[in-house]
Amino acid sequence: MQGNRASRRDALRGMGAIVGFPAIVPARALGRVAGVAAASERIGLGVIGIGPRGTYDLKAMLKEPDVRCVAVCDVQRSRREAAKALVDGVNGDQACATHRDLRELLDRRDVDAVLIATGDRWHAPASILAARAGKDIYCEKPCGLTIELCQKLDDVIRSTGRVFQAGTQRRSVANFQTAVAMARSGKLGKLERMYASVYEPIVETGWLPREATPARDEVDWDLWLGPAPWRPYNRKYVEGGWRGQWDFDSGARLLDWGAHTVDLCQQANDADGTMPIEYIPSETKVTAHYANGVTLILDFLRTPFGERPGWVQELGTCPVRFEGADGTVEAGDSGGLVGHPEALRSELAASQATADGLDVSAHARNFFDAVKSRRVTVANSAVMRKSHIACHAAALSWLLGRTLRIDPETETFVDDDEANGLRSRPLRGVWADCLRS
Repeated sequence: MQGNRASRRDALRGMGAIVGFPAIVPARALGRVAGVAAASERIGLGVIGIGPRGTYDLKAMLKEPDVRCVAVCDVQRSRREAAKALVDGVNGDQACATHRDLRELLDRRDVDAVLIATGDRWHAPASILAARAGKDIYCEKPCGLTIELCQKLDDVIRSTGRVFQAGTQRRSVANFQTAVAMARSGKLGKLERMYASVYEPIVETGWLPREATPARDEVDWDLWLGPAPWRPYNRKYVEGGWRGQWDFDSGARLLDWGAHTVDLCQQANDADGTMPIEYIPSETKVTAHYANGVTLILDFLRTPFGERPGWVQELGTCPVRFEGADGTVEAGDSGGLVGHPEALRSELAASQATADGLDVSAHARNFFDAVKSRRVTVANSAVMRKSHIACHAAALSWLLGRTLRIDPETETFVDDDEANGLRSRPLRGVWADCLRS
């Protein structure tokens, strides 16, 4: 990053000497406006995928004084134009570039880091391409459509030395982290059980009816599909109807919340370097067991945004609960905490948070600080790898309808060739190159 910036500064100096750059440079460009970092200290941000979640993330990132979004990319023209309007409105100019093809954005020298907020099918391949292009990466979850892609993504991040942050922002949200700290500190007694709320898994394999494919500049359907198998166009896919489709979604939807909630359970159990070794499916849950004796229950919620039986309703969506021999603590997206016994409640009362679980501000700041310091993030690729694979293993146990055991070191299923065959899927066309060394 610093090398690229030095080159740009040197080039500008040289051009100025030749063609006579104006002597007066806007104060904002030099970082002389209050709250704005100097140009040499700013992180050039590119955005790949700018739907509802990407827009939410970007709005938070645009508030950071040392971050300037320089380019946005989306296969849908309407989304590209909306993103550019948002960025230009914040930057006060018309300089934000737009791209349809992510490879063009990744070729830009003024892009130091990227926000990847495409659909699930693109998360790992886009992150791998970005790392190989020398960019640091904030990637929305789930970060890999398969176990193999999660492994490959972590391997590439390690080999390229890039900074990576999985978009599991609850690792940076106060009430969830208070609950995690309580479980790890022993205040609940010996940790016995952990509950992770997840969507009830579903698998859809049918195709929606064929519709006329739009002009490429309106919607690049081939790029939208990317590494996923080909199928005919239907506008519902690009409007969000891809969710639940086996070709496009991660772990039969189980990773939609599980990427967050299982990740928090991993953290609470000091298990970032491992995962449960056994997964037992039923109609309402998957029960998983760690080698240290702790049980993880992935609780299927049929109406995750409505009533959540078995959970404290006022704590909101995406709840987790940790149970020890001496007490329990539960947290959710409302920012609140509930604990038992009474002795814990006064301590928890002082830890109620105002930020909800969707807020990415602190998580994004952790990422940008790591981009500058070159330190690992709180949701780095190694953390993502183990927690995501645990989710995938749980989803495969549900899909196959049987108990699965996995070796947490080799990340392979024990004596189950069918399950191991589902650890990967073929990628389409040129995107298969993402898995090649």
